[in-house]
Amino acid sequence: MKTAVIQLDAQDDHAANLDAAEAAVREAAGAGAGFIALPEVFHLRVGRGAGRRYLETAAHFDATVARFAALAAGHRVTLLMGSVTEPSPDPQRVYNTSVLLGPAGDTLAAYRKVHLFDVEVGDVAERESRRFYPGDALVSADTPLRRVGLTVCYDLRFPELFRALALRGAVLATVPANFTKPTGEAHWLTLLRARAIENGMYIVAPNQCGAFTGPDGGGFTAYGHSAVIDPWGRVLLEMGDRPGIGYAEIDPADAERVRAAVPVLRNRRPTVYGL
Repeated sequence: MKTAVIQLDAQDDHAANLDAAEAAVREAAGAGAGFIALPEVFHLRVGRGAGRRYLETAAHFDATVARFAALAAGHRVTLLMGSVTEPSPDPQRVYNTSVLLGPAGDTLAAYRKVHLFDVEVGDVAERESRRFYPGDALVSADTPLRRVGLTVCYDLRFPELFRALALRGAVLATVPANFTKPTGEAHWLTLLRARAIENGMYIVAPNQCGAFTGPDGGGFTAYGHSAVIDPWGRVLLEMGDRPGIGYAEIDPADAERVRAAVPVLRNRRPTVYGL
């Protein structure tokens, strides 16, 4: 199946970001893509001091999902809404939620980001836990590309999450991201390839790009380099650092062939290492 990853430079204009995402989805569908993936927080990127903006957009969660569900149904595509904000039990924080929509416009799965990005790397000091409420569930769903597992950005650094998805039958994992430039330059492609190789699975990873230029305390530069990796670890697609759409062909049977040749899922001995 022809797969599209959409790389965006979302800023702090919610309406403009949604319009840009919709236009890109329409273009990808028009180019024949059957599976289309948007990046993390494609609806809004904000500065470190603007958590209230995420609270505001969370109120539109249902309407945003409905808008893109109609888009998926209209073009008969499977569409990953990389992530948008959703109300949480904490009135001061929101879920960072990835929604997978089917060709009929139905919600196949909704995953709330489990691992929150609380780090200090060079000039980047981020505390996602101040704005986001963590999810607590592993999520996968059956699609025209067979079983797909959902993750978001920082989840990429937790191999046990991807292994658990693979053991559930996922042959592809999505990694929508807003990955920073310094960590991206050092780790992005290496981690994507590692997760693919370890589990014999495809990795579809649409990333944000560009510097956030809005108000409220500034933000960081996103790395771009959206990618698709095959189950053998080959890089089928790596984009640059500008907005755009990239395409790759995905054959779910490749995961079965790789897993048969290198049967790590079958050969694992979890009782030995207590996991």
